[in-house]
Amino acid sequence: MLEIQELRKNPEKVIDGLKKRHFDAKPIIDEILSTDELWRQKKTELESISAQMNQISKEIGILFKQGNTEEANKAKSKTVELKEKESELKSDVDTLEAKITQLMYQLPNVPNDMVRAGKSEEDNEIVEEGGPKREFSFSPLPHWDLASKYDLIDFELGVKITGAGFPIYKGKGAKLQRALIAYFLDKAEQAGYQEHIPPHMVNEASGYGTGQLPDKEGQMYHVTEDNLYLIPTAEVPLTNIYRDVILPSEDFSIKITGYTPCFRREAGSYGKDVRGLNRLHQFDKVEIVRIEHPNNTAKALDEMVDHVRGLLNDLGLEYRILRLCGGDTGFASAMTYDFEVFSAAQEKWLEVSSVSRFDTFQSNRLKLRFKNADKKTQLCHTLNGSALALPRIVAALLENYQTEDGILIPVALQKYTGFDRID
Repeated sequence: MLEIQELRKNPEKVIDGLKKRHFDAKPIIDEILSTDELWRQKKTELESISAQMNQISKEIGILFKQGNTEEANKAKSKTVELKEKESELKSDVDTLEAKITQLMYQLPNVPNDMVRAGKSEEDNEIVEEGGPKREFSFSPLPHWDLASKYDLIDFELGVKITGAGFPIYKGKGAKLQRALIAYFLDKAEQAGYQEHIPPHMVNEASGYGTGQLPDKEGQMYHVTEDNLYLIPTAEVPLTNIYRDVILPSEDFSIKITGYTPCFRREAGSYGKDVRGLNRLHQFDKVEIVRIEHPNNTAKALDEMVDHVRGLLNDLGLEYRILRLCGGDTGFASAMTYDFEVFSAAQEKWLEVSSVSRFDTFQSNRLKLRFKNADKKTQLCHTLNGSALALPRIVAALLENYQTEDGILIPVALQKYTGFDRID
């Protein structure tokens, strides 16, 4: 959530910044500011009446002590009127505050200065390409055919048990999944991230805290009877560990990681782009999360990008890094780098990671703060990234490492799988 102080101070700057997303923020911001002005008026009135009541209460005590009962009772009757007015004003203040919050929830984060304006993925900026290009002397098979040929993944059985988008991994396919999870967690730990195993469902407050609610409510699985949500990513429970927390000093850099299954409805997805592992309703992912002093955010983002790049280099996959344009950047993000790997058989790029900085957007919702050198509270900055999401990594590994008579396993994974090839 944006900070109301910024809207009060320089609304035009925010409106211009959000134009990078092709988002017209002026009507919402105008309504926020007019509501905020009324809220401040009511708040001032409320504080004035509360001060009057406190003063009268003191006077009543003195009058009773002096034996001036008649004057004391007159003063008491006046407090009755003031209490009624106070109650009305409290109601008005709470109503207006709730309205401001709901309006603020509608505003996405303002893109960083480095983010270019744009409407969609066609406007994204390729900032780096790397990894070995794979060439074949035969016609490579797509991963869904390889999964069937070597009995690694059963898509139809998943449909029978649950529905489309819930595959079952088998044999060496299951071991490859487990190996990737262990490998990603070990690499995160080596980079200084502390591992957590968080819940796989979160409450409504957690969804609002990281920006999934109300923006992506329709994409989350909702357990209505308990009002809980299945997590779309480990980012949600991991970041919410620090909801309503004030860090005691400005000397901090918090790095946490966790593996979870992720659940996404992916409403509206259809066609060839969702075949096989390309788009699932349940998938596994290792997430890295950082909570940083505002002065360290840019450096932390670079380190997270380096971390994901290192994983892809270790796996020997051809990749590219894109800085997303304003229109393709997520609702809560100020800047996002997407990592894509090349699918040799499908001849297309597959997104496998997003690394983002949110600045104060999440921490303002979370009330996640620290005490600076002057002992005043200040909002932290948050960042997160996939390191990595498994389905498309598995797809790329199967397709890029296939031979005419089997599938090779990258050297980095062999101690985790216990085998060096699938045949």
